[in-house]
Amino acid sequence: MARVVVRDVELSYGITASGPTLVWGHGLSSSRAHEDQVGLVDWTRVEEVCRVLRYDARGHGESGFTSDPSSYSWHALALDQIALADAVGVDRYVAGGASMGCGTALHAAVLAPERIEGLLLVIPPTAWESRQERVAIWDQVALIIETQGVEAFLAAMEAMPDPDPLLGRDEWTLARARTTRANDPARLAGVFRGAATADLPPRDQIRTISSPALILAWSGDAGHPVSTALQLAELLPNAELAVAGTWDEMQTWTDRATQFVQSF
Repeated sequence: MARVVVRDVELSYGITASGPTLVWGHGLSSSRAHEDQVGLVDWTRVEEVCRVLRYDARGHGESGFTSDPSSYSWHALALDQIALADAVGVDRYVAGGASMGCGTALHAAVLAPERIEGLLLVIPPTAWESRQERVAIWDQVALIIETQGVEAFLAAMEAMPDPDPLLGRDEWTLARARTTRANDPARLAGVFRGAATADLPPRDQIRTISSPALILAWSGDAGHPVSTALQLAELLPNAELAVAGTWDEMQTWTDRATQFVQSF
């Protein structure tokens, strides 16, 4: 574990030694530690052949917290990512991430196209027109945490259906609950309130991204709808899309992701 101050926050990160470089951003309320328990890809295997820079986004895991909601827009998180890459000596890289990290990667590609060799976009979240409903949900989540506590939020989460590949995979639910309970409630509420400020870049900006992209989506998740992944596959000029509807299909993601990063 290492730490560095970038922009107005201290970020906790880890980086492996050699290979083509992937800079990876986790999802909302997740962290490197959480992904090590139940990651969407097997990081041990990826890091054997790729140089991987993984970090806790501001307000998450072991990184610092800032109270301004706008500092959690995906545009702002992309500025954090680029500044972190500068701080650790990473020039060109594949930008990747899940959900919030996916949004961060796309904004990084718009902000610094000369530095982004490729995009690894995993479970793209709601965006554009479909984002408005999610904004209201995140504001409500922040209020629940502030007024009723983390357990009330977890109870509400239990009522939401799992994505198709995770049906019956109780370890995912338990790990999510452990991660949530480990957070300071005020900090967690602030992160969710910040998520209400976030969206993907406008469609016309995404059309300008020339970097090859691999999009890995799953079905059965209103927060990460296949419709967003399909639109990204149409907007990005050089994109490949794979949609997982089962656990076995999701298990191919590590190999797909590794082969994609190794192609650079």
